Amino acid sequence: MRILQFGKYWSKYGGIETHVKSLCKGLAESGLEVVNLVSSVDNQSNQFEVDGYTVIESPTLGTIHSTSIAPAMIIDALSYHSKKPIDLIHLHFPDPMSHLASMALPAKIPRIITWHSDIIKQKHLLKLYRPFQLHAIKKAKAIVAPTQSHFTSSIQLPRDKSIDQNVIPFGFDFTWLKLTPSIIETVRNIKSQAQGRFIVFALGRHVEYKGFSVLINAMKYTEALLVLGGEGPLTPLLKKQVSHLGLEDRIHFTGQLSKNDNAAHFHACDVFCLPSISPNEAFGIVQLEAMSCGKPVICSQLHNGVNDINPHMKTGLTVPSFDHTLLADAINKLQNNYELRELLGSNAKHHAIQDFSISKMISQHIQLYEVVASSQN
Repeated sequence: MRILQFGKYWSKYGGIETHVKSLCKGLAESGLEVVNLVSSVDNQSNQFEVDGYTVIESPTLGTIHSTSIAPAMIIDALSYHSKKPIDLIHLHFPDPMSHLASMALPAKIPRIITWHSDIIKQKHLLKLYRPFQLHAIKKAKAIVAPTQSHFTSSIQLPRDKSIDQNVIPFGFDFTWLKLTPSIIETVRNIKSQAQGRFIVFALGRHVEYKGFSVLINAMKYTEALLVLGGEGPLTPLLKKQVSHLGLEDRIHFTGQLSKNDNAAHFHACDVFCLPSISPNEAFGIVQLEAMSCGKPVICSQLHNGVNDINPHMKTGLTVPSFDHTLLADAINKLQNNYELRELLGSNAKHHAIQDFSISKMISQHIQLYEVVASSQN
């Protein structure tokens, strides 16, 4: 079976990109012929083999509202299909560019769509794109989402019983988070610098929907140390906020972290916090990364996949979004209750490793592909 996996980018790190790479690798290891067609990060075309599958990067003219403009994807899709006819097309929404490229291919090729999230920010452009989006959804042989809440919370997926909905949890390779001598040494350094304080770790791009300003406000009402990883356009404002609150000695900015340093911080912390305030955060991979290290998670109530991953009082705690006082209460609760912290952390580790394995994700996708392919015969 030849599968064309459309994607946003290969050379960028993001939730969709991470998932598509894992999916392509696992499918290729299972014997399927896979090509991943994506936008390049510049105006150069590229093609290479990695992990048993083919990556085709189509040159881009730039981006508009976070959407790549890469018309060459249309030509590359047609070219690949003419050389090796495609048996199935797998799209990952939202990604209007790859959707446009897929429309150039014969309609008889079955389509599957993985629904990562609704389009949230580009509301005006959505009005223009909406008819095409709906057409793709209704023509797809199956819609896949990583949690049931992706279906129930979406305002863009139609409530149509004829649409084949499939919940297939994303799978992750957690081996990079295993403790090694170098990671253990970094963990020791982090704990030494914390000087015995309770460590709250948060990680992500410093943008508004991540809610880091809410978390910083919450730290006023705790005695914990916040280690804030990542950076972004709001980093200077967040640092000013910390200075204004006089919390310089209790909030540490790490900047961008290497993979090993990320792993060390997950292991060194006492609790991980995902304070996102918008449905733009539809999943939260970092939650699972922390969970796989045995850490309880505090997240915001977003009524979507974030909360399916971290069920309240099972793997962590959930608080209302924007509420820094209740967020502080949750941090204090876990700091002051060792038994609860250990119980939630243990449950979290089991949940991440057992329910979000790559092998489980791949086998479920192959089963779905076979059902879709057989329905075409």
